[in-house]
Amino acid sequence: KETEEVFKVKKSSYSKKIVKQLKKEYKEDLEKSKVRTEVNSPTDVEPPLDKTGQIKDIGQEDGTENSEHGEEEMEVESEKEEEKPKAGGAFSSALSSLNVLRPGEIPDAAFIHAARKKRQMARELGDFTPVDSEPGKGRLVREDENDASDDEDDDEKRRIVFTVKEKSQRQKIAEEIGIEGSDDEALVAGEQDEELSRWEQEQIRKGINIPQACIYQPAEVNNLYYQNTYQTLSYGSSYGIPYTYAAYGSSEAKSQKTDNTVPFKTPSNEMTPVTIDLVKKQLKDRLDSMKELHKANRQQYEKHQQSREDSTKAIERLEGSSGGIGEQYKFLQEMRGYVQDLLECFSEKVPLINELESAMHQLYKQRASRLVQRRQDDIKDESSEFSSHSNKALMAPNLESFGRDRVIYQEQVKRRTAEREARRARRRQAREQTGKMADHLEGLSSDDEETSTDITNFNMERDRILKESSKVFEDVLESFYSIDCIKSQFEAWRSKYFASYKDAYIGLCLPKLFNPLIRLQLLIWTPLEGKCRDFETMLWFESLLFYGCEEQEQVKDDADISLLPTIVERVVLPKLTVISENIWDPFSTTQTSRMVAIVQKLVDGYPSVVNAENKNTQMLLKALLLRMRRTLDDDVFMPLYPKNILENKNSGPYLFFQRQFWSSVKLLGNFLQWYGILSNKTLQELSIDGLLNRYILMAFQNSEYGEDSIKKAQSVIACFPKQWFANLKGDKTISQLENFCRYLVHLADTIYRNSIGCSDVEKRNAREHIKQVIKLLASIRALDHAVTVANDHNVKELKILIEGK
Repeated sequence: KETEEVFKVKKSSYSKKIVKQLKKEYKEDLEKSKVRTEVNSPTDVEPPLDKTGQIKDIGQEDGTENSEHGEEEMEVESEKEEEKPKAGGAFSSALSSLNVLRPGEIPDAAFIHAARKKRQMARELGDFTPVDSEPGKGRLVREDENDASDDEDDDEKRRIVFTVKEKSQRQKIAEEIGIEGSDDEALVAGEQDEELSRWEQEQIRKGINIPQACIYQPAEVNNLYYQNTYQTLSYGSSYGIPYTYAAYGSSEAKSQKTDNTVPFKTPSNEMTPVTIDLVKKQLKDRLDSMKELHKANRQQYEKHQQSREDSTKAIERLEGSSGGIGEQYKFLQEMRGYVQDLLECFSEKVPLINELESAMHQLYKQRASRLVQRRQDDIKDESSEFSSHSNKALMAPNLESFGRDRVIYQEQVKRRTAEREARRARRRQAREQTGKMADHLEGLSSDDEETSTDITNFNMERDRILKESSKVFEDVLESFYSIDCIKSQFEAWRSKYFASYKDAYIGLCLPKLFNPLIRLQLLIWTPLEGKCRDFETMLWFESLLFYGCEEQEQVKDDADISLLPTIVERVVLPKLTVISENIWDPFSTTQTSRMVAIVQKLVDGYPSVVNAENKNTQMLLKALLLRMRRTLDDDVFMPLYPKNILENKNSGPYLFFQRQFWSSVKLLGNFLQWYGILSNKTLQELSIDGLLNRYILMAFQNSEYGEDSIKKAQSVIACFPKQWFANLKGDKTISQLENFCRYLVHLADTIYRNSIGCSDVEKRNAREHIKQVIKLLASIRALDHAVTVANDHNVKELKILIEGK
């Protein structure tokens, strides 16, 4: 490669000035070499170098990359040969010594002459093809700006032409077709390119056999040349001389790098002597290194063995547990598909269940509203019948007091009156048959009798709703609507894989999952009716009663334990809320007692219902209070008549007054049945402030002051819970009953005044009535008022009366 780099320089890149300078330098180098030859110091001469630091080839011919140094040397040697006598022996000896010239040895004149002859013979035989080139081009040169230029003609004269330039194949073809080379620039350029290419290939082929040399920097800067060692090669291996010379000493040549050269060390025959200790030391070092390697391999082997054992154990453990995991995965996938299908089924069926439930609630609400409206119409009819005619009625005789057509209104009143009296007669007859006629008071019975038409319509609509409810899941498999089937699926999950069951929060999801199915079973459940079935005896309750109560140890904070309380909270309480708001009639003692019983049962048996933060419980209590307030505002009516009208106890106004009074007392008792469920403050506000002080006391003031008033007062006090007065301190009762206590004091005074001037029997009766009043005051813990009455009327048995309360 280095030889190829040397011969790749084109001759056209050099100027004539550089060629002249190179010739001059070569002459100087040649003279120095002669001097060295004469002093027999051939080893001091070193081969000339070119600009790139490569050994120059003096065997190149004219017109190629051969340097001018080779040509000048051959010219000088030829002149010397002419002067010397030509001897065949010298030439033959020099020719035979071509192959034995040592590297670095300077050839003599005979050797150079023989080399020239050998080259000439090669040319004649056709082994060497000269290339014609322009003067001054194609030479390896070294620039020197300080050298003076000579005439170009001198160089041309001193150049030796070895043979006549032969025409190239391209030129021959051009002459045959009649094209002159001087006129065709393209042809000349083509010939030059072809010749240049051939010349480069020839030089590369010859350069392969040229030995390589490593150039070392001289030890001393003053030396112009240095000795180099060449590889020992026979001179018969190539036609070229195996070494070249180059000029040295230029500043630019010193600065150029020799990165492409291959360093060549001088072979040395000296070797380190081998001893037994050295061998032992090397064997010991090798043994130690092998021991270290063996130790590292041993550790790696043990590590791999341990990893293998761990992997084997892991495989065995995983293989032993893979069966359970696979079964669990399969089961969970089946449960996942089942739950998805179940939810899709409910997403379609729940709207139907909601519609049926709403329809059933609306049916019961219409019946309750119809009964309440009938009672209100009866009160209006009786009130207008026994009241005096207004001025407006006199001015418009054809209109009643509300501006309606009197004829039509009277016909409706007559119809309602006939129906009302017929119902009362049937209730009276029923009481006579049961023997309760003596203890009954008008107004205490609830007028909830329905006509046969209303009952028939109600039953037909209810049966239709029930029929529709039975068709909700007729197109569904039993495993998707049966509570037992659904429960069994989740029980299997709980018993087999409780960890995943708990992580999925199934215990919190089950109440919502069973909600639509339970509501469908509670569709006709109404605790206000006597034939209503207790929800704790229903199938859904019995099926879920022991869910999650296996024999295994119970887990702390297990949500399944509170499954039924949660269902009651989320299903039963909302249904009771709707019933209390739309169906329950507070005037009905029977309905109130049943409603109180079911709520009290929930409060006592289900802790979640008692929780004050329970929204469903709050909504239920709020619905109860709203319904009682609405009844108090819309249904309670107390007529006011003069005492002379009420003296006739068989008259219609008297009977209507008594009926309204006792219905108010009944409502008071119904309100106070909620003691223990509603707060005392709320009950006292509704019963005492809203009903007793507003309506009942007004009726007391219009009643006779005698035995009848005492009996009514006893009925009112009997409605009060005794717990209200058990923990009172002092001699005063609760503040809301102060008006009632003052009425009782006034009643005692009135009885005493009415007995003045009467017979002794009447006085004794009056005194007994006063003692009863004192007992009534003591029963409500109004001791201050009782002492006042006893002192005013000289009653000495006060202590006995108070203790016998």
